[in-house]
Amino acid sequence: MSAAPSDSATDRRHSLAEFVAATNQQDRGEGFFEMERDRLLEVNLGAAGTEVWIKAGAMVAYTGRIGFEREGMLEHGLGKFLKKAVSGEGAKLTKATGRGRLYLADQGKKVTLLHLDGESLFVNGNDMLAFEPTLGWDINLMRSLGAIAGGGLFNVRFAGRGMLAITTHYDPLTLRVEPGGPPVFTDPQATIAWSGNLEPKFKTDVQFKTLLGRGSGESIQMEFTAARSPGFVVVQPFEERPMPPGAA
Repeated sequence: MSAAPSDSATDRRHSLAEFVAATNQQDRGEGFFEMERDRLLEVNLGAAGTEVWIKAGAMVAYTGRIGFEREGMLEHGLGKFLKKAVSGEGAKLTKATGRGRLYLADQGKKVTLLHLDGESLFVNGNDMLAFEPTLGWDINLMRSLGAIAGGGLFNVRFAGRGMLAITTHYDPLTLRVEPGGPPVFTDPQATIAWSGNLEPKFKTDVQFKTLLGRGSGESIQMEFTAARSPGFVVVQPFEERPMPPGAA
């Protein structure tokens, strides 16, 4: 018994050529950082810049002549090395250098591009994807029992001028923090970033059932207040578990 003939119109609509055309890389001319897809970042190495710092393991493809070098133990100074050793930071860095197009992604998370123009921003270490070497950065340790238990032990402070790519599970939400206004409380595992003028504290509400492992997960919160100037905090609709120490 012969097979039923295929629908030629359907075949043309789902052809391999159509798939290639629909998913083909697009050159939008956006500069050093370019959004290839909402979950895929293109970095144009060459005339616009010959090197970029990326999260280790974020490379999915590249064209041209690009080399990769894992962050040296003392490349960013002894102070940062000691902080990374103490914090067990999971967001290890890789330096990509050369000429070509580099494509980055992180577990299918949504990519957001930010241009800092003299501002400062704190970013959860797990949610940093890439940044220009023109940006200054430092690891910020949050020393408290709440920080350790909530998974918000460390973050990265960026400052200066340059591009920064961060990632979120789904669409982020930004909450304003106003001087004299009510505090903003967030789940540490859903907190992505906050403005550089804010210094969050940890609020704990440890009850007996929490100690027995039957808590709701919201017994530890980050508390944001603004002293003199307004600020903001960015959250995602997802509780991201912290990476274990030494993970890449």
